[in-house]
Amino acid sequence: MRARTSDIEKAVGVLRAGGLVALPTETVYGLGANAEDPAAVSRIFQVKGRPASHPLIVHINGAECLDDWVQEVPATARLLAERFWPGPLTLVLRRGRRVPLEATGGLETVAVRVPDHPVALALLSAFGGGVTAPSANRFGSVSPTTADDVRAEIGEAVDFVLEGGPCEVGVESTIVDATAEIPTILRPGGVTREDLEAVLGCPLAAPATSHIRVPGQHPSHYAPRARVVLVEPEKVVAEAELAQELGHRVGVFLPAAFADAEVKAHAVVAVPGSMAAYARRLYGFLRELDQQACDLIVASLPVEEGLGLAIANRLRRAAGPRTTT
Repeated sequence: MRARTSDIEKAVGVLRAGGLVALPTETVYGLGANAEDPAAVSRIFQVKGRPASHPLIVHINGAECLDDWVQEVPATARLLAERFWPGPLTLVLRRGRRVPLEATGGLETVAVRVPDHPVALALLSAFGGGVTAPSANRFGSVSPTTADDVRAEIGEAVDFVLEGGPCEVGVESTIVDATAEIPTILRPGGVTREDLEAVLGCPLAAPATSHIRVPGQHPSHYAPRARVVLVEPEKVVAEAELAQELGHRVGVFLPAAFADAEVKAHAVVAVPGSMAAYARRLYGFLRELDQQACDLIVASLPVEEGLGLAIANRLRRAAGPRTTT
């Protein structure tokens, strides 16, 4: 889907004036601000209710622009950028002078990527700069994959919502620490570990080797209002029916292997067998069960390979411990 020229021009005007633009990417909708404007960047944190110590991702128009935003580009980072950009891969590198500390959570590293969406790329090209853009939702809640999702959650706080249709990937980008000799996956996402290792020709380092803060690492993240409980696939039906009998309004993520099972629950979502389709619809499923007033969601983790690794990561965060007041 391509945006009208007038919409791109309006969005560029908002960014240059220090405002916020919700923009589509192939992963999720982002809440964008001029990456070089500390006041605009700070407003993102205010709107989201996001801790100022949590870094943002700077979106740029192409791999050829990378040197403008970082101090140096190691050979491995250059290789990954050339292979996977535009696309759902974020590289963490040493911060360049153009990036304010407000965008990095006070760190001397910056997360950078090139989105694979025609509307986002048209905006970045017309704007001529970088755009910081975390997901366009309240901190910790379910990421938006449509413009309507954005409007429903933070619409009044955004100066302009740029339409771009449903997001094709549906989960956030893979974040790779490229500052060390051996890159490390800090957050699984739309580019798989297997694809990264095939290009690099070597295994990626274990996450414990890096202490860099990145988006999506809060214990409870990507979470619906309903509490999420994770069980083994063969126990989903029994766990859901027990919770329903105990008085919960239960939503069920029914695994593809048990698609023919009958479940006594308030709402049932049939999980796609394709991991790409599951990732694309994951956040929509969570929002759907919230809209149906479920107070408990019973789900299971997919096999943690390919995109299944990213899906499992998001479900674990959704089921994470929540702060109570």
